[in-house]
Amino acid sequence: MVKQAISIPGTSRQTKGKANAKTAGAQKVLLGGILPLALIIVWEALSRAGVFPSYQLPAPSVILSAITGMAQDGSLWSHAGITVYRVFAGFLIGALVAVVLGSVVGFYKKAEHVLDPTIQAFRSIPSLAWVPLFILWMGIGEPSKVTMIAVGVFFPVYLNTVSGIAGVDRKLIEVGRMYGLNAYQLVTRVILPAALPSFLTGLRSGLGLGWMFVVAAELMGASQGLGYLLVVGQNTLSPETIIASIILFAVIGKLSDWILKIIEERALHYQDRAVNS
Repeated sequence: MVKQAISIPGTSRQTKGKANAKTAGAQKVLLGGILPLALIIVWEALSRAGVFPSYQLPAPSVILSAITGMAQDGSLWSHAGITVYRVFAGFLIGALVAVVLGSVVGFYKKAEHVLDPTIQAFRSIPSLAWVPLFILWMGIGEPSKVTMIAVGVFFPVYLNTVSGIAGVDRKLIEVGRMYGLNAYQLVTRVILPAALPSFLTGLRSGLGLGWMFVVAAELMGASQGLGYLLVVGQNTLSPETIIASIILFAVIGKLSDWILKIIEERALHYQDRAVNS
């Protein structure tokens, strides 16, 4: 008896699509790693040739050894873990407040006239100017550090939320009204989806600033964290510790941005972009 294979329409197409997506993802990773790998090779060669003094710019192998040593004694995980926690907590608080205020300002013109000038004035204040005030108010514990990061996250998320809502095409709203959508349905089905690209861009920008602000936050009497390692490296004249901390900031920050980028791509999969590959 001969058994015939039963093919399900669309299955092979979905399989090919997943395979192509995996191949494209691997290609992106390989292309993105070319420049860092080339820089590391050149850096290592010049350091071994004595072009870069070891007391100023150690070789990548020395820095890798320092990171490995911290990983083995467990200090790496405690420093990196507390920094990630601070950024994550500050990001959640800053983004949540920014979404609420940005939505109010974006939807209501009077709220924009009342709130936006003050918010823009606060945005002009340098980040380090908040340090002594937060220490005075909250001490040198975690609340002051998380608040510092939340301030940095707030402004880009707020600006992009307001810009996204204000930039919604009024024709889309009119079409929604023609179909009988009420105010709540207009917001959830038309305005928020149309403002989503700008909002997600604001989240990525806010997260990037969160990683910048955590350095200033960890200068406020911290005894743990990657920012603290920068101070330790400076005080002990250990450039490998300083550069190791900088590299860890770059790697962890890139990973967090990569996660948000995946969320952005999946949330905006419906867009017909000019460049797809």
